[in-house]
Amino acid sequence: MTISNTRPITPELIASHGLKPDEYERILSLIGREPTFTELGIFSAMWNEHCSYKSSKKWLRTLPTKGPRVIQGPGENAGVVDIEDGDCVVFKMESHNHPSYIEPYQGAATGVGGILRDVFTMGARPVAAMNALRFGAPDHPKTRHLVSGVVAGVGGYGNSFGVPTVGGEVEFDARYNGNILVNAFAAGLARTDAIFYSKAEGVGLPVVYLGAKTGRDGVGGATMASAEFDESIEEKRPTVQVGDPFTEKCLLEACLELMQTGAVIAIQDMGAAGLTCSAVEMGAKGDLGIELDLDKVPVREERMTAYEMMLSESQERMLMVLRPEKEEEAKAIFVKWGLDFAVVGKTTDDLRFRILHQGEEVANLPIKELGDEAPEYDRPWTPAKAPSPLATNDIPAADVADALLKLVGSANNSSRRWVYEQYDTLIQGNSLQLPGGDAGVVRVDGHKTKALAFSSDVTPRYVEADPFEGGKQAVAECWRNLTATGALPLAATDNLNFGNPERPEIMSQFVHAIKGIGEACRVLDFPIVSGNVSLYNETNGQAILPTPTIGGVGLIRDWSKMARIRFAAAGETILLAGAPEGWGTHIAQSVYMRDIHGRTDGPAPQVDLAHEKKVGDFVRGLIEEGLVTAVHDCSSGGLALAVAEMAMASRIGATIAAPAGRDPIVAFYGEDQGRYVVTVAADKLDAVAARADAAGVDLPVIGRTGGDAVKLGDAKPVPVKELRSAHESWFPNYMGGDLAPDN
Repeated sequence: MTISNTRPITPELIASHGLKPDEYERILSLIGREPTFTELGIFSAMWNEHCSYKSSKKWLRTLPTKGPRVIQGPGENAGVVDIEDGDCVVFKMESHNHPSYIEPYQGAATGVGGILRDVFTMGARPVAAMNALRFGAPDHPKTRHLVSGVVAGVGGYGNSFGVPTVGGEVEFDARYNGNILVNAFAAGLARTDAIFYSKAEGVGLPVVYLGAKTGRDGVGGATMASAEFDESIEEKRPTVQVGDPFTEKCLLEACLELMQTGAVIAIQDMGAAGLTCSAVEMGAKGDLGIELDLDKVPVREERMTAYEMMLSESQERMLMVLRPEKEEEAKAIFVKWGLDFAVVGKTTDDLRFRILHQGEEVANLPIKELGDEAPEYDRPWTPAKAPSPLATNDIPAADVADALLKLVGSANNSSRRWVYEQYDTLIQGNSLQLPGGDAGVVRVDGHKTKALAFSSDVTPRYVEADPFEGGKQAVAECWRNLTATGALPLAATDNLNFGNPERPEIMSQFVHAIKGIGEACRVLDFPIVSGNVSLYNETNGQAILPTPTIGGVGLIRDWSKMARIRFAAAGETILLAGAPEGWGTHIAQSVYMRDIHGRTDGPAPQVDLAHEKKVGDFVRGLIEEGLVTAVHDCSSGGLALAVAEMAMASRIGATIAAPAGRDPIVAFYGEDQGRYVVTVAADKLDAVAARADAAGVDLPVIGRTGGDAVKLGDAKPVPVKELRSAHESWFPNYMGGDLAPDN
């Protein structure tokens, strides 16, 4: 057969596919001829940043990805970690940033759908979801529309599919005005002896298309996600996928039923770059070729070209290599669930990727070069620059009580209830902690005591001030939030959101953040088992804040001993585990400086990882022994905000002592790392103090629970009712609603 080539390949066409001239020259040398239009699209899909990680692979290899519990690290649809008793947790985080800015509802919805498929493709039933969302300034004309659409999309898909959303983040900053971030996380449970992989095995075996039909939605989506935005953004709307959560729910059940039959040799989600990426990855991993006949692909639109079919990112689709003797049994399952099942190709032994369409061979390419051997760049990067520290006489004063009331009612520190109440947080009946605490917690179905904790964290202002320390802090805070529930942190997934890597200053942010993440993961025994890199997050040359989101999973062996952030009772002692002398020393880059005084100068707080490990292990031990009644990570907003959040969650006030000889602003609002606020009943206080001495952990007594107000040192008391009113009202007022209910 002859290779069809119906459209001339021009420099303009090459550029529109996101391929540089030198990359096109590499294509010519690989295949020895000019590519067809379809082949150009395939190369564009496989070699773009979103699919090939060509600017980040060098640095991703430096991350720790192994550990005694790690069953599967990066390179598969999701990471897999042992949680004992023959069970494992399967999880990953991925971005859907560009699509969500262009079309917020469907962009966010299909982000949720895609990450859920990554999990159940591995044979796991999804049990928890999270999302980390970042929007532009609240007063930007598009922000309210984007918040409304994204939150509705996350809830619309996740709620309909039937997975609880147990945590996440929502933040605002003007640097996201032209490029919001939507990072979606999902976790599922599977048996360790029933995990499914994407590596094709065996020659001449059927390649089977599963799920929904292919349409024109999302054509070129992965290429769009690998480019900056400019004034032509509205023209990119057709590259956004459209999702159907009810079809995905059927696909989940059909796939899990199919997996029990022994029919599956390999299975791969059709995500970015759709049929192209899934087929190439399966074949390349197995050192096999793949031949596809597009005339057999189920379609929902007429006269689709080979190019459109290969690059469509229609949702709710899978590709599978099947045991031939199980074909009829497998097909019957998908027919029962009302889904398409079509044999569309076969595996071959020639390492070629062949595409047939209407009797013509429209593509014939070397599969390994498409998959495993895409371009890899060592982008130039600049040395890190440490910002100057703030002088002690350069810390602006404010009324401590007034600042607290202002912070709890501000855009970035107020309650996210308006957001998470649009999500189903209780479906499946296993949720033990809902959004609003340090981490979401889900009971492991089938076990009396075992639970999993989930958290998502990063502080972008720290990363911009010092990418290395900011990368460390993102990992440490996620680890700390899991620990604060009593969970043993097991492993992490990352979602690395940055600007244009071709700019050395942006690549420098990426490199140093990766170095910080890697160091923290090694010291904290918290390997990275899956993840996603999202680059080119900028519009007209304005990059987002560097945002390397870390999602983590922890194991609670006995959830009856789990800790919560709310005060348990009045009359208990409040202690600050891991506190430096004076309780707080670092005020630069704090929310106090940013939100009260509009300043974002100075260095990020230093993260002493050995200190983090020692204090975290100590606090987790107190929780496991039942010696503490409440625990809260102390981070953004410092001690003041942590105590206020504990008081608001419980409606119980607190009195905190005045720090002796210290600036109360720095003591209460400093954001020193490695600290936990804990409460202890009177009869346990001596035992806790003895354990702190033995562990070498600073554990000063700072106050007492009780009353109906929060009193910080010599400042006037702030009634808990006023704090709650301010905390709960910002978001609904901003979105145009009434005050959140007082519950």
